[in-house]
Amino acid sequence: MILVFGSINVDLVARVPVIPGPGRTVLAPSYEIHFGGKGANQAVAAARIAGPGKVRMAGRLGQDAFGEEALKNLASNGIDTSQIVRVHEPTACAADVSERLFSADTVLVLQMEVPYTESLHLARKAKSANGKVIWNLAPVPDQMTGAMICDLLEATDYLIVNEHEALDVAAALDAGVTDFEAACSWLARSGGFTCVVTAGPQGALAVTADDARFRAPSPSIRPVDTTGAGDTFVGAFASMIGEKSSLKKALELGCEAAALSCLKAGAQHGMPTRKVMREVARPTGLASSTVRATRAPTTT
Repeated sequence: MILVFGSINVDLVARVPVIPGPGRTVLAPSYEIHFGGKGANQAVAAARIAGPGKVRMAGRLGQDAFGEEALKNLASNGIDTSQIVRVHEPTACAADVSERLFSADTVLVLQMEVPYTESLHLARKAKSANGKVIWNLAPVPDQMTGAMICDLLEATDYLIVNEHEALDVAAALDAGVTDFEAACSWLARSGGFTCVVTAGPQGALAVTADDARFRAPSPSIRPVDTTGAGDTFVGAFASMIGEKSSLKKALELGCEAAALSCLKAGAQHGMPTRKVMREVARPTGLASSTVRATRAPTTT
């Protein structure tokens, strides 16, 4: 079972000709409502690949109409919402997740849009039950100390960051690296986990604790909206880890799903289903590119 703990939002999107400055009003002809929040996005992405009943979401929602619609949206995507608590505040995030939900088959997915201490608590629960922890360290908080990052990394099996976040995390730990590939390798070796870096058009890189490297190219597309592409990658990647697929396959499918999600507007609207992923796996589809595995030279 994939357990996602994180934010659940409703986005109101208004398209305007220019970004308004201080004290200025810019009219928009209409607005659109999109479901979002990194936690909810990743849960939806995972559920569309893994299938109904394979993903559970934990978090809190307000008692307002937006909260009701967000809950319905998760349920309509086949997500178990039994661990979502309704509260009177319009926004809140905390979790009291039962110990019985953690086992060796649990894949816990975390991000950084909810309180860090709550996420760390659940990560440690999952690790103590021999489950797997996927932590998408996004966004990297400005106030996050090196000690906090070390605690996070100790409770992580797969760290997923983009190229900028990889450098931010490495800098917070005084790694002394200047590019995201070096940061990825340093973090994986130092933390004893698998580090995954997504780099947009450059695809994704994964480095294991013993410095084995896997690369997946990004399919060539004409993006409509890149919102939610990173979350789509995380959700698709988690679905493959939940199925005990290889790291190579998880990386490849994550890149393909993220690319497909960019073909429609909205964070969740373009997230592909398993059926769509199978269709693009044909020779003429996005999956025609290959993934290469290498091992970095040993350094002293």
